[in-house]
Amino acid sequence: MASSSTLSSLSSTSSLLPLQRTFTPNLKTCSQFSNKNLSFTIFAQKKTKKTRKIILKEDIVDVGKKGELLDVRVGYFRNFLFPSGKAQLVTPDILKEMKIEEERIEAEKRRVKEEAQQLALIFETVGAFKVKRKGGKGKQIFGSVTPQDLVDIIKAQLQREVDKRIVNLPEIRETGEYIAELKLHPDVTAKVKVNVLAN
Repeated sequence: MASSSTLSSLSSTSSLLPLQRTFTPNLKTCSQFSNKNLSFTIFAQKKTKKTRKIILKEDIVDVGKKGELLDVRVGYFRNFLFPSGKAQLVTPDILKEMKIEEERIEAEKRRVKEEAQQLALIFETVGAFKVKRKGGKGKQIFGSVTPQDLVDIIKAQLQREVDKRIVNLPEIRETGEYIAELKLHPDVTAKVKVNVLAN
């Protein structure tokens, strides 16, 4: 058993040398407790990031489409996506390649749209495409004028190939002037005149 003089000695020593303990993991919040003889600084550890940014190499149901960038759990990537070859981690080189490819695709889209606009201008400055049909009573004609008829006339007059599926033509069973629409591009529609004449 320690004597009272020993305890007194320890007490005086501890008052001269206060104890301080510091824990220093990643910082998020900090609380400090202190008194005359004892000081504690406590830091709460920041939660470790448990996701990875990946790019899918193929379509995966309920996950995403091929080429899509996603944040997924580390375990899901490590245990399923990576071993099966369905995804890979995103790197600066991959991001650079993706940006170049996106720019190439955008440039191609602009080129296609510009070509459609030029073709629409050509169609609209032609005037009217003439179609002849055998005449009947009054303004009636035998048969009708179809999208394929207009496609054939365009090819003959302008040497341009047009898909009949992009041609929107009203029902034509009489002579007269009609307007046909050609959907050359999602954002470009050409309106052309069609004059139907009787032989």
